[in-house]
Amino acid sequence: MNKNLVIIGFLVIWSILAAFTLTLGVTLNYPDYLHVNYGSPLVWGTHTLNTIAGPVDKWQVDPYLLLSDLAFWFGSMIVIEIVLLYSMKR
Repeated sequence: MNKNLVIIGFLVIWSILAAFTLTLGVTLNYPDYLHVNYGSPLVWGTHTLNTIAGPVDKWQVDPYLLLSDLAFWFGSMIVIEIVLLYSMKR
């Protein structure tokens, strides 16, 4: 198999996976609190939709957790890419 195709395929799949997990919203519905969390493995954003006081539209975004989440996904991509390059070199 061509080494370049494997590497480019991995980069495309990993980038799509990273974008999907960063924008995936997980809805949490408690009896008096409905909100959607964004980000995986770190929750960088929370969209509150409903509280005990009634409907709201409140966003809480932590840019440091977003940067940490991006560093996790793309840092792990670099490490796996180095391992792939090293293993295919042999």
